[in-house]
Amino acid sequence: MTIQTSSTNVSMQQLSAQGKFWWVMGGVLSLLLLASAIGWWLHRRAAPDKREVIDNLNMRIRAWWVMVAVLCGCFLLGRVTTLVFFAMASFFALREFTTLTPTRRGDHLPLVVCFYLAIPLQYWLIGADWYGLFAICIPVYGFLLLPALTAFTGDIENFLERSTKIQWGLMLTVYCISYAPAVMLLHIPGYEGQSLLLMLYLLLVVQISDVLQYVFGKLFGKHKLAPKVSPSKTIEGLVGGGLSATAIGTALWWITPFSPLGSAGMSLIIVVSGFLGGLALSAVKRSLGAKDWGTMIEGHGGILDRLDSVCFAAPIFFHVVRYAYA
Repeated sequence: MTIQTSSTNVSMQQLSAQGKFWWVMGGVLSLLLLASAIGWWLHRRAAPDKREVIDNLNMRIRAWWVMVAVLCGCFLLGRVTTLVFFAMASFFALREFTTLTPTRRGDHLPLVVCFYLAIPLQYWLIGADWYGLFAICIPVYGFLLLPALTAFTGDIENFLERSTKIQWGLMLTVYCISYAPAVMLLHIPGYEGQSLLLMLYLLLVVQISDVLQYVFGKLFGKHKLAPKVSPSKTIEGLVGGGLSATAIGTALWWITPFSPLGSAGMSLIIVVSGFLGGLALSAVKRSLGAKDWGTMIEGHGGILDRLDSVCFAAPIFFHVVRYAYA
């Protein structure tokens, strides 16, 4: 009888999660429809000197339609599909990182290990619910193994610089990004069966913050924040977009295990850490003489251009939630 009651409670929680998901998706889709209509109207009325900005905005909106469709697919198809999707995202992000970062023949073996061992192992550990090994596998064992493999090749030219690039690329594109689906590892009392909603919350706040910082920067931006690193980032964009994203995250408290005040704090943590991630990876791109990491996503650059904020926000969010709520 106890087992049947427990199963019924979990089923109800899962049903509730589906209802919350569709409410959130309804809101997101409504915003996308409105944005698409505004973009179409602006395109028709834009002056020639403003056409490039409007076209870029419309490309971003079209890309958002695709990304929202992918999020819907992940939620509907479940945990395994979500892990496969993020594993593929890590694969392409690492490929973008290594494409822009010069490598030598002596780096080929460690790169093979990164792509074909580290990525599947990291996401398998999440699927196996093995938090202890998931948390240390790459930063401990991978950190030690990769330079040793490079040393075995006998290629010592710029050894420290090359090893550091590979290690940092693996940490950013695999370890840090994997913390987004790793939110499914969190076992929060009273929130069973809803972990995918928590991942959705993280991704929505991160991406909405990026979008609103871009919009506020274009509309009101006058004071450059770090012109040599990211010319498009402004103080007005950060403050206006960041506070607006925090307010939206606070309003989404009902899909999380947080109170409204707790959701405000979590949203602010996501916004700040996401901004720092975007700034740091912009500095990496500028140091390599590149504007974008790639061209996979129209209007957004590469996969890593869309996940640079997630690289910093996901691990911080995961551990704050784990220690405060789980």
